[in-house]
Parts: sequence; structure tokens; C-alpha cells
Amino acid sequence: QAQLVERGGGSVQAGGSLRLSCAASGYSVSGYCMGWFRQAPGKEREGVAVSCPSGTALYGDFVKGRFTSSRDNAKNTLYLQMNNLKPEDTAMYYCAGAAGPLRRSSIELLQEPEAFDYWGQGTQVTVSS
Repeated sequence: QAQLVERGGGSVQAGGSLRLSCAASGYSVSGYCMGWFRQAPGKEREGVAVSCPSGTALYGDFVKGRFTSSRDNAKNTLYLQMNNLKPEDTAMYYCAGAAGPLRRSSIELLQEPEAFDYWGQGTQVTVSS
């Protein structure tokens, strides 16, 4: 059974950095589309980054070059490096993985969290001004 476990959240001041990790078991991060999503209280879940094996990562417009998603296939782990964090980045961050091939572009997948089958429990990121 696939399991995704996020770590690395915490509290930082504006301008700081965090590195989130998503360790997978029973699932291969190298084989499928995976994404990072976030949800702030009272807001809908939004796509942070999506990457598929065939392409490069695509990011939400709000990222503006501050975040980088990467995979370490040897460690079977997905990462999200977040720099220059802003108070509006405060949210619960989730990693997600697809169970099979997705016939959608990464742009579409950023808007469709329901396309992903497996989800981690989330890790809280809090950015203070």
C-alpha cells in the first residue's frame, strides 16, 4: 500500500527557507506524476508544484521562482525547497502522487488535485512577518 510522509515544515520568519520532504513507501516517486499542494484555513487547496517523469516541474504563479521541486529516486523521496518565504505562504503543505499515468498536462494537474490518488498527512508551514 502506497504511503507518503511529509516532513520539514515549521515556523520561519519572512525571507527564510524551508525544505520539505515527502518519503514514499510502497510507491515509486520516479514512475509517476507527483505534486505539492497547500491549503490555508478558509481557502481552497492550491497547486504549488507538479512534475511528471516526462517533463520538468511546473509551479503555481505565486511561486515566482522561489520554490524548487525535485526528486531523489535513490531515496524514493520528493522535495520542495522553499526560499524567500512570505507570510502568505503559511499553509498546510501536502505531497501527492498519481497511481498511474495521467493524460493531463502539468498545467492542468496544478488545478486538479483530485487527479492524484495518494496523499500525505501534510506538514504545517508558518511564516511570520
